[in-house]
Amino acid sequence: MEPYNLTCTLEFLLLGLSEDPELQPILFVLFLLIYMLTVLGNVLILLAINSDSQLHSPMYFFLYNLSLSDMGFSSTIIPKLLINMQTHNKSITYADCLSQVSFFVLFGCMDSLLLTVMAYDRWVAICHPLHYQVILNSRLCRCLVLMLFFISFMDSQVHCLMVSQLKFCTNMEIPHFFCDVPELLKLACSDTSISNLLRFLLSIIFGFLPASGIFYSYYKILSSIVRIPSLLGKYKAFSTCGSHLSVVCLFYGTGLVAYLSSTISSSTRGSMVASVMYTMIVPMMNPFIYSLRNRDMKKALQKFFS
Repeated sequence: MEPYNLTCTLEFLLLGLSEDPELQPILFVLFLLIYMLTVLGNVLILLAINSDSQLHSPMYFFLYNLSLSDMGFSSTIIPKLLINMQTHNKSITYADCLSQVSFFVLFGCMDSLLLTVMAYDRWVAICHPLHYQVILNSRLCRCLVLMLFFISFMDSQVHCLMVSQLKFCTNMEIPHFFCDVPELLKLACSDTSISNLLRFLLSIIFGFLPASGIFYSYYKILSSIVRIPSLLGKYKAFSTCGSHLSVVCLFYGTGLVAYLSSTISSSTRGSMVASVMYTMIVPMMNPFIYSLRNRDMKKALQKFFS
């Protein structure tokens, strides 16, 4: 079959999580609730940080940007999924598919890099507390976030360009609930060896390297905590990292499962379940983890509501 460029075609078909018509209303209500909780939770984090001057520190500045990124991450996927489920129309245009790929990679990469910078923030706070305000001054924090956004934007444009160069045959059915790059590569009729190699390299750069940076930061943090003589001091030092460490494990754990599922297994079911976890559940859980495990955040939220 002769491949041709997708710009000549009109749309893809997103097959979604299930084709069972009886499950569609249940899934619609479930994903709508998840999206509403995600937006509400992250908006509360933003309002709490804005309203409490005690939270105007580097740690909460990065958390503020993480909440913005999480909302963008979920908004890239869930609204289109809800519209398709409500209208019983599984189509997505070529332009919308490229946009979804671009924003999905942008916010996903931004999340990964922000978690790395937040690990660095905790390392400075615990290992160099006297120089914390000097090292992580407001100007450096703003520059770091701008640099992370630029890097994430470049990563998203590389993925978008890679997808735009693919050629497809008549099969336009994507066995997923969004335009996932691995599924698009499997669907292409043209040679994807270079694209797969590029995707692997980008995964190492924006996945493995940030995870390694987080691991190294916590290695230095643990080494510093071990030298604290009192048990109470050790607990106080490590408790400041509890929320961040929980989010890191949740984000990278589900992301790794999704990546391995799409790379190793030919079955899309496991990949979709893992994708639901890191595209919907993780952004929803992040604000609850930070608000429930963080005493300052709980005080700020109580002050905001009172």
